[in-house]
Amino acid sequence: MSGPNGDPNISIDEDVDEDEFNDEEYAAINSMLDQINSCLDDLEERNDALNGKLHELLESNRQARREFREQLTGAPAVAEEPPKEPPEEPPAPSEGADLH
Repeated sequence: MSGPNGDPNISIDEDVDEDEFNDEEYAAINSMLDQINSCLDDLEERNDALNGKLHELLESNRQARREFREQLTGAPAVAEEPPKEPPEEPPAPSEGADLH
């Protein structure tokens, strides 16, 4: 197995016990895990930023619709309630539980 950024190959020879990795192989695995963790952190930050921008856009859209209604009717529009979050799904029944 080779890492995406040119990390050393990690191979298991047939005559070597799988539990006997050397320090170089552990270092290569740790390096790959660090890279994956860094990428996941970056994705999480981007997701949070996009989520915040989406909420700002939705609120701006609501405000624009209120103002547009006020212009059409000449009266202040009633503030809309934000959409409700869907209810959380109940936990799946555990194995062996009676489902009657």
